Amino acid sequence: MTAGPRMAAGTWSVSDSRTRLGFAVGNLGRTVHGSLPCSWGDVVVDGSGAPVRASVGIDLRGVATGIARRDADLCRPRFLNAERHPTMTWTAERFTPDADGGWTAEGTLSLRGTSAPLTVTGRVESADPAGGWARLRGAAVLDRTAVGIRVPAVLVGRSVHITIDAWLSPVGAGRGIGGSSSVAADGTAAPHVRSGMVAPLTVL
Repeated sequence: MTAGPRMAAGTWSVSDSRTRLGFAVGNLGRTVHGSLPCSWGDVVVDGSGAPVRASVGIDLRGVATGIARRDADLCRPRFLNAERHPTMTWTAERFTPDADGGWTAEGTLSLRGTSAPLTVTGRVESADPAGGWARLRGAAVLDRTAVGIRVPAVLVGRSVHITIDAWLSPVGAGRGIGGSSSVAADGTAAPHVRSGMVAPLTVL
């Protein structure tokens, strides 16, 4: 396995506006690029530097594609249904290391009142040797029909390509917010409190 940058044990949270989550999907023969704002995001790392849990919350009402009318349409019930279900979440507790030093996370996406599996591949792109920050990159492909978005394929492509560029900072020195432990003595993830930080996610 190729060695790469590592993150120290503990809870890491989305830290600033450099964090970007973009999406791309076909629309009437063209590719539409867009973004969504992140309400919070956390990664829990064990003593070996491997992620053991990740979670993120996305504000669907903030979808942005550069055309206000299209953004409003995407929030309607047949698409994101953002008024009734304003938050999309993704959580993962199963990570498999890859040969290139990255990992594959088998997680669950919750959207529009339903849930579906969503696999994300990622890696630590770079990290502060002093432990002050880390940059993660990831990617995923969502089949929109898995979460109940069923419109003609000529209108909206079936596959939604997702890209993540996340900048994270540690929450204390192995301590969760409010002093709760993030990683137990045996290296397993312990409960922690989400930061509630809002980081804008921009188009890639």
